[in-house]
Amino acid sequence: MITAILVFNTHGKPRLVRFYQHLVRGQGQRVPGPGGWGAGGPPGRGPWVLALSSPQAEEVQQQIIRETFHLVLKRDEHICNFLECGSLFGGSEYKLIYRHYATLYFVFCVDSSESELGILDLIQVFVETLDKCFENVCELDLIFHMDKVHHILQEMVIGGMVLETNMNEIVAQVEAQSKLEKAEGGLSAAPSRAVSAVKNINLPEIPRNINIGDINIKVPNLSQFM
Repeated sequence: MITAILVFNTHGKPRLVRFYQHLVRGQGQRVPGPGGWGAGGPPGRGPWVLALSSPQAEEVQQQIIRETFHLVLKRDEHICNFLECGSLFGGSEYKLIYRHYATLYFVFCVDSSESELGILDLIQVFVETLDKCFENVCELDLIFHMDKVHHILQEMVIGGMVLETNMNEIVAQVEAQSKLEKAEGGLSAAPSRAVSAVKNINLPEIPRNINIGDINIKVPNLSQFM
C-alpha cells in the first residue's frame, strides 16, 4: 500500500503532498486515530499515531517532508532509487522510492507489500501523464494547476491503492473531465449572455402615439423595461 506521495524541488519546497494513512512518528505519546487505538493498544511509550485531523498533523507532515528531502538529497545519483525510511513512517517495513526529474523529486512511501520496480514504473507513468496533459510539464505547472495535478493523481491512486497505470486511459479521463467543466461553465454563463443579447437588439423605433380616426392611443415607453 502507498502511504504517502511527496513531490518537492531541489530546495525542499513541497509541490505536491498526499498522505493516505495516519502519520507515524518516532517515540512518544500515542494519539488515537478515528478508529481508536489500533493494534498498538492504549496510551504508552512507543511509536505513536497522529490522526490527520489532529492539530499536530500539519507540523508532523512538514517534518516528514523535511526529513524525506534530506534523506533523498544526500543520495548519490548512481545508486538505487529506493531506501528504507526507518522510523520516519513508523518502521523498517516502509520504504521510500523516488525518481529525480530536472528540478523535482517524486517520492512514494510504500509498505513491504509493494514492489519497488512496480512503484518506479508508476512514478514514470505519473510523470509522463503530467507531461502529456501539460505539454512539456515543468515545476510551474504543479504550482499554478494544482487541482488538475491532484485530479491526475486521483485517477491513478485512491486511498493508497493503485487504480490505473495505463497512461492513455488516465489522459482520456482527465480530458473528459475538462470538457465537462467547460460545458458546465458555458451553461452557467448562458443566462447572462442571453440578457446581454436582448439588450443589444436594435429594435425599430415605436411610434409614441397611434391615431385611429377619433381614437388616440398612447404607447408606453418600453426602454424602462429593458
